[in-house]
Amino acid sequence: MGDAPFSVRSIAWKNSSLVNVCDSELIGKTLVEGKLKMHISKEFFGGDLLGEEATAKLLKESSMISLAGKRSVEMAIAHRLGSPKAIREIQGVPFLMIYKF
Repeated sequence: MGDAPFSVRSIAWKNSSLVNVCDSELIGKTLVEGKLKMHISKEFFGGDLLGEEATAKLLKESSMISLAGKRSVEMAIAHRLGSPKAIREIQGVPFLMIYKF
């Protein structure tokens, strides 16, 4: 991993915080598997380029999290923020959504 391997977009919404995180090299890619199509858009996932420590801190503080990419998903699992059973893959790229209640 480099100094800024994650693209992070934080959103304040009502009394919650949402964060979208992806491996930075995935921005702009479209993945297709059968009828399923996922575009990793700059509008949704694009944001600040952050390292693992700063990204992990945001994940821990957020109420809702969307993750795309091997490094992003693995980091969330390593910090015990989500379940490996909830990971979905499209064209070999893992995705994970986390909602904290």
